[in-house]
Amino acid sequence: MDRTILHCDLNSFYASVELLEHPELREEPVAVCGDPESRHGIILAKNEAAKKYKIQTAETVWQARKKCPQLILLAAHHEKYHHYSKLVNQIYERFTDLVEPFSIDESWLDVTGSLHLFHTDGKGLGDLIRQTVREELDLTISVGVSFNKIFAKMGSDYKKPDATTGITRENYRKLLWPLPVRDLIFVGQAAAKTLDTYGIQTIGDLARSDRETLIRLLGKQGGTLHDYAAGLEHAPVIPARELPPPKSVGNGLTFPRNLVGWEELRSGVTLLSDEVAGRLRQLDMKCATINITVRDPSFKDISRQKPLPVPTYLARELVQSAMELLERSWEPNAPVRALTVTAQNLMPASQAGEQLDLLSPGAPPKRERVEKIERTMDGIRGKFGREAIVPARIRDKRKK
Repeated sequence: MDRTILHCDLNSFYASVELLEHPELREEPVAVCGDPESRHGIILAKNEAAKKYKIQTAETVWQARKKCPQLILLAAHHEKYHHYSKLVNQIYERFTDLVEPFSIDESWLDVTGSLHLFHTDGKGLGDLIRQTVREELDLTISVGVSFNKIFAKMGSDYKKPDATTGITRENYRKLLWPLPVRDLIFVGQAAAKTLDTYGIQTIGDLARSDRETLIRLLGKQGGTLHDYAAGLEHAPVIPARELPPPKSVGNGLTFPRNLVGWEELRSGVTLLSDEVAGRLRQLDMKCATINITVRDPSFKDISRQKPLPVPTYLARELVQSAMELLERSWEPNAPVRALTVTAQNLMPASQAGEQLDLLSPGAPPKRERVEKIERTMDGIRGKFGREAIVPARIRDKRKK
């Protein structure tokens, strides 16, 4: 008997959360960015109206405004996003105890054992969950329904926003196989380029290819991608409470336009580090090592890492260490196509002690006090906006 797997994906999540406090802007083109006052800030999310102007995530503010001069920019509030992500997953857990978060705005649900409680099929349950999220949180989701996790995710991507799409054994060849191979989850640009060399351009081409040949071309990944395309994936949905603790937390972006110069690079690093730090705090873990990976326009990667002075989950410390790595290993005028910031060597926050220099005059305040201040700042910014509280030296700089 086939399982019934749902993949639930919040639509334009960051922008939708920000618009809860600005309902008058819902029909206007709106984007969320790290720093609305900086033309070098980076777009994090956009609403449906902005998508019509082909605004892209990770492009700079000045690029986006060239496409749409009337674009309205709102500051990002990551604490809000984590709050609403938790609320949405609590709604999912009313329908099944098998809920596996895939990211802050996506989750898989295995509803095989609970369908009978709602007297409906998978598509009907998807519609009911969409209705519940909309009525209780004023947010919309797209839901994919299928017999495995990969096809369920592709179903949620198939039609947006606010839709339920069923990918069945009867229709997956018709719906999915004509799509470009890049539309299959985990097929990156390099793999797609290799596959294209051998005439594999669609998901159907991949499914019909010889599995052993794909393994020779792409290694173990080739066999995995073949199984995904052919509908042979059968991984279980694992509830968050049963997932092993992560060994690292990373965030990466490929930018629509190359970043050049320390100002743009710092903007990119800050964006990525802020999200990594937020996820660390959500997990109540600290990292002892920071890693950066930089990709240039020719797809050449360099990776550098360094131990941190003390374990941390503070964004400003991640930014500082990541920039130190960049400044030691990268020419400021060399273009950057993609950046990744990864926190490694994780440990529970309660076990992350600090070595204090008791002989040093004017020693800094205890670390827990600084962390408490930053958590308080997160809460204030989440409620009143990022500009509600700003370090004095930054405010003084703006006045000049």
